[in-house]
Amino acid sequence: MPKRELGGDFTIDELMVACISRQVVDGEILAQGLSTPLVAAGYLLAWRTHAPNVGFASAIGQSLCQDGAPLGLATIESLWLDRALVTYGFVSAAVDMLPWVRPKEFFRPGQVDAAGNFNNIALGADPQRPRLRLPGSGGIPDVTPLLSDICLYVPRHSRVTFVERVDVRSGLGHDPARRRGAGARYLVSDLGEFDFADGALRLIRIHPGATPALVQAKSGCRVVVAADLRPTEPPTAEDLRLLRQEIDPLGIRRLEFLSGPERRAALSHMVQAEAAATAAARRA
Repeated sequence: MPKRELGGDFTIDELMVACISRQVVDGEILAQGLSTPLVAAGYLLAWRTHAPNVGFASAIGQSLCQDGAPLGLATIESLWLDRALVTYGFVSAAVDMLPWVRPKEFFRPGQVDAAGNFNNIALGADPQRPRLRLPGSGGIPDVTPLLSDICLYVPRHSRVTFVERVDVRSGLGHDPARRRGAGARYLVSDLGEFDFADGALRLIRIHPGATPALVQAKSGCRVVVAADLRPTEPPTAEDLRLLRQEIDPLGIRRLEFLSGPERRAALSHMVQAEAAATAAARRA
């Protein structure tokens, strides 16, 4: 399939970062898991634009802070740890903090169904003999039954990810078994933006170059199309300046869109660029 043209002067990673940023409300606590640079960039863009009073609860060092730093690789800890107001263990966070703080969190599912249940454990009907092991659930089964502001993101929309039924359910969606919190309310992919009106996946905004027919063709589950479907709002010129020059000049957010060989080549280039920038800063 030929590469989809977005138009304008922005890329799909920049568009998704802007979409994530717009979901942030000033003053709330934003939780971030491991290896999610697209989410970190979106949070930082919100912090630099319309939400200066957010707090960051990061799995990196298990810290809470109200300040940020540019995304890095060798220096990733400085994004949160150097600015931490407090550090905490996972048990204390899950037992003491989550029930009353109720942060917003974006998760990247390996599989997701139309009700927002998702899987980050394994692909295959038999979890003891999976076709493919995924990164693992981490704290997802602990926190999703409690949270009320669950958001999802999928860098590569496909029938592998969007399925009729997840093979293993690690993240709780809109399900009668739920007693607290709420299922996912928002999802963004490289094709569009979605909500879960009446507990079902619904396309509400379409990215440039995509169509509802393409979204359904690339989904293994039913997708409802909103009657008032609109184009996705593009990033502003200031969004792009902040993202490219101050928040993520190395382009680390793009790693989430790359295949293994592409990611290795990009990582090598980014590490060299980061080392050169660090050395230049020390000389200055």
